[in-house]
Amino acid sequence: MPPADDRRDRESDGAVLELQNVSFTYAARGGLLEAVANVDLTIDRGEFVCIVGPSGCGKTTLLRLMAGFILPTQGKVLDAGEPVRGPDWRRGMVFQQPYLYPWLTVLGNIEFGPRARGVPAAERARLVQGYLQMVKLEEFADRHTYELSGGMQQRVALARVLANEPHTLLMDEPFGALDALTREHMQDELLAVWRRTGATVVLVTHSVEEAVYLGTRVVACSHRPARIIAEIETCFSRTNGAGSQGRTIKADPEFVRLREQVLGYIWD
Repeated sequence: MPPADDRRDRESDGAVLELQNVSFTYAARGGLLEAVANVDLTIDRGEFVCIVGPSGCGKTTLLRLMAGFILPTQGKVLDAGEPVRGPDWRRGMVFQQPYLYPWLTVLGNIEFGPRARGVPAAERARLVQGYLQMVKLEEFADRHTYELSGGMQQRVALARVLANEPHTLLMDEPFGALDALTREHMQDELLAVWRRTGATVVLVTHSVEEAVYLGTRVVACSHRPARIIAEIETCFSRTNGAGSQGRTIKADPEFVRLREQVLGYIWD
């Protein structure tokens, strides 16, 4: 796959996703329930935006609107200036659970999207090999996914989405089911993938620490219906390293200050 700088050179700068006065209301027992209210949000190419907020506030609904799984009841969602009318492989989605195809091998899962889109075999092989290396699963290419650990399965899910080479990666609490140590390793691996691919990433997380560590910008949402109450610029994802250096960063006074600032916006 092309390095990030080459991909960015071929693409114009500016907004990838725009939410313009977006609201979403759905039918619930007893009447209508407003999940998202009057959200305006612009996500620029190459950003890593993390969305945080109280549990049940509507964060996942926002992500589903960006993905095109649901359509707004008010306002517009735009992808590169065009209205989002449904799901599109150019906006890849990674869920909390991997939802892999158990009858396929790791390789088969990763090549599923390009194969379905009719990508020629030689190009598919190049893509699959590149992403197997990127998520460090070359030795497991011929294994079935049920033979893998939870962290490895999530890496397969990430590689499967990336193999379609989407311009935007949408992630819904992708590390929430992992143990603490595996989660930290996956955070660093995701940063490495983001830096290498140049993709735009939008990640929903319950962890404020994770959001400050990974994001170039943290978007804080209110209680339901979700409204944006703050946007905080962060810098650690562009400068931090992995492993022990990452742990050192999380103890840095500026990191702690930003974490507490974000917590202050969403604290019950």
